[in-house]
Amino acid sequence: MFLTKQHLAKARMLGVVVIALSLGACATYKDEFAGINSRLDSLDAKVQGAAQSADAANQSAQQANQRLDQIEGRVQQLEMAKGRQPRG
Repeated sequence: MFLTKQHLAKARMLGVVVIALSLGACATYKDEFAGINSRLDSLDAKVQGAAQSADAANQSAQQANQRLDQIEGRVQQLEMAKGRQPRG
């Protein structure tokens, strides 16, 4: 019976140690997760900025293409027009 009480006491002590180590590890992970979340927030902000820049560049390119289409139509009209006689 003495051995059983001794084993039970060791098992309880081991359980307390395991729980204490587990809780200590959770605190470490909490700090690591906070750092990771901070880095993710920073990356998210950079991605949003890049997306806004890409949208602005796309709009600018579309406007430039529209202007080129207008110019192309005018160039074709000028090329199709009869040539003028030189003066003099």
